[in-house]
Amino acid sequence: MKETLEKLRAAALTAIADAPGAKRLEELRVKYLGKKGELTAILKQMGGLSAEERPVIGQAANSVRESIEQALEARGAVVEADALERRLRDEELDVTVPGTEACIGRRHPISIVLDEAKDIFVGMGFSIAEGPEVELSVYDFDRLNIPQSHTVREWSDTFYVAEDESVHLRCQTSPVQVRYMEAHSPPIRIISPGRVYRKDEIDATHSPMFHQIEGLAVDRGITMGDLKGTLNAVLQRLYGADTKTRFRPHHFPFTEPSCEVDVQCFVCSGAGCRTCKGEGWIELLGAGMVHPKVLSGCGIDPEEYSGFAFGLGLERMTMLRFGIDDMRLLFENDMRFLGQF
Repeated sequence: MKETLEKLRAAALTAIADAPGAKRLEELRVKYLGKKGELTAILKQMGGLSAEERPVIGQAANSVRESIEQALEARGAVVEADALERRLRDEELDVTVPGTEACIGRRHPISIVLDEAKDIFVGMGFSIAEGPEVELSVYDFDRLNIPQSHTVREWSDTFYVAEDESVHLRCQTSPVQVRYMEAHSPPIRIISPGRVYRKDEIDATHSPMFHQIEGLAVDRGITMGDLKGTLNAVLQRLYGADTKTRFRPHHFPFTEPSCEVDVQCFVCSGAGCRTCKGEGWIELLGAGMVHPKVLSGCGIDPEEYSGFAFGLGLERMTMLRFGIDDMRLLFENDMRFLGQF
């Protein structure tokens, strides 16, 4: 058995000396010293030895184990040093090579115009309110005096979430004014920016997802003149004192009287082009005096209070602000385009 141990020692030391890497060294450790290794297998045979032979063989086995462990440790140090040397050689860094310039982000043009609009409205005494984008139809339609027969409530116009049409992606920011009036008493002056969703075909001035800035003012003695003066002041602050606007009579179920507000086309200056579809004007927002039914439905006496409301199209405001002639550019995430702002 002693001769067998010496043969095991020689074979193990030779294999360890030739081991090319850490993985092979671990395989050899398991092979010779593991629970099911060759040295363990030899030691299991010691039960058949005499009492005089056992100490001698045990001492020889310990010597073999120690030799193998020392060889593994020594070879492991060499392998580790070789691996480090290869890494230092392969991963050499030339600090004189010019680095890659980091891409620094910029605010999106929509965010720029939204922040400017917020500053203007806050400076005029308005506060900022928010509401859910997944809205109850009772707030987006019923409480805004929109009848069941209105076309906006059809599946072809609105992204419904519930089959019973009780929940949908809001198609306007107007429900925020209802929620706010339910929780607050006049005087009220708020704006509510946010995303809205409609089944519009994508073109230069339309998108199924876009942004609005809802505005609401409720107090004693508010008139249509206050609405017009407020909107003209905001648009002139955004686009300059020579900004031309046009107020057209319109109908919205939640305002009476109602109007639509256009700005003169920034591309053709009113002559007519692709952006304004030959009209010379771009529709920017709808507005009007808050309907008495909407006020009373929120617990506000329409005999004592009046108010105006409006919904600004943020994308069109941005297009006018920067002279962009196609809304789709705002959503394509082309850094060559966005990096200009």
